[in-house]
Amino acid sequence: MANGFGWEILSPVGFTAVWNGGPAIDGVVVLPDPGTTPPARSHFGEGILTFSLPLVFRTEPEADLVVQGPINRPKDAIAALTGVVEADWGPFSFTMNWKFTRPKTAVRFHKGEPICHIYPVERGALERIEPKVLPISASPELEAGHAEWKASREKFNADLKVPGSAARAEKWQKHYQRGVDLQGRPAPSSHRTKTQLKPFLPPSSANNGKPQK
Repeated sequence: MANGFGWEILSPVGFTAVWNGGPAIDGVVVLPDPGTTPPARSHFGEGILTFSLPLVFRTEPEADLVVQGPINRPKDAIAALTGVVEADWGPFSFTMNWKFTRPKTAVRFHKGEPICHIYPVERGALERIEPKVLPISASPELEAGHAEWKASREKFNADLKVPGSAARAEKWQKHYQRGVDLQGRPAPSSHRTKTQLKPFLPPSSANNGKPQK
């Protein structure tokens, strides 16, 4: 579900970048594909590759925009950095930054590859949460359910080693995926395992509210 929790921004062209391991701005070299202009450059130094996004986002009032790397897409020798932008009031664009984790290693970004992942969050929502640490025994029903699940999972994992077992045929327990507990009781109706997000409307359809192909 996390893979679809937001929208991706794709690289318009392909290019290769290399970091020499030093802190200087010229320590990162960007090599564009022939006939293209790369969307990234070295701006901050310290082995950081910066994408300048030609976009200005506007969210609903009191909504921030989480800006991060593509979800569940690890990339060798470089790691995406994360930011939170108040996109409901300013006329500002922002950058997407990646930090090299290993010098003298060519990192390739392909045309159409996700370089940024965004999604809005209600401002202050986390601050309104009051987290607590309690012993699980404070909820006997939860404690019993967890103990039952733990025993079931340990038996299932042990059975995975047994040739011809039901566990091997099933490969993994799917209670959460199916939205049921160990007794088959359904999860709340709000349970979901994927998202159905609306696409960004192109400028030509922004007035009538209908996406165009």
